[in-house]
Amino acid sequence: MQEKEKSFLLGLARETIEYGVQNNHKLPEIEIPKELELFREKKGVFVTLKKDRKLRGCIGNILPVYPLFEAVIRNANSAAFEDPRFYPLTESELKDIKIEISILTIPEKIQFNGYEELKKLVRPNIDGVVLKYGFKSATYLPQVWEEVSNPDEFFFSLAMKAGLNPSVLYSPNIEIETYQVESFSEEDFKWDFVEAIFFS
Repeated sequence: MQEKEKSFLLGLARETIEYGVQNNHKLPEIEIPKELELFREKKGVFVTLKKDRKLRGCIGNILPVYPLFEAVIRNANSAAFEDPRFYPLTESELKDIKIEISILTIPEKIQFNGYEELKKLVRPNIDGVVLKYGFKSATYLPQVWEEVSNPDEFFFSLAMKAGLNPSVLYSPNIEIETYQVESFSEEDFKWDFVEAIFFS
């Protein structure tokens, strides 16, 4: 994806959040320019908010359910106002948050014989992981490896995020999928002005 397109999506996410702050968390109606037709392709997308380099919200869809631009709008709004781990973002915080967008490949199930082999197959800093066991599931983006570099800590924490005891990692009934992301953040860009997005 070109830098202009990344910049546009980050601007789209920020405009969405600013609109939500001013309009009781409502979603904006936005027209995507015809020259940016690629944004209409369905993609899995996560939007992550950080404040003082700490997580302030992260919501996304793993599978390609919505067109890219719509997924960014929906998930930016949800990350700001609907992440159950945090209270809704306030106007005073807008200047302090940094937005990161992750565009996912379609997850692929991997075959492994036991937990020790699983740890060898999953690539730190490259693979995002979806853990499924029964009706419960959870995912970690590849960026989580930056904070949890030890594979045991990564997988144990992921299991607990799904509401499971880490012992399920040794169960033959556990399912693991991996995916990769193209991620980019406002911190990657040094702009003073983001092209205005007009709400219809």
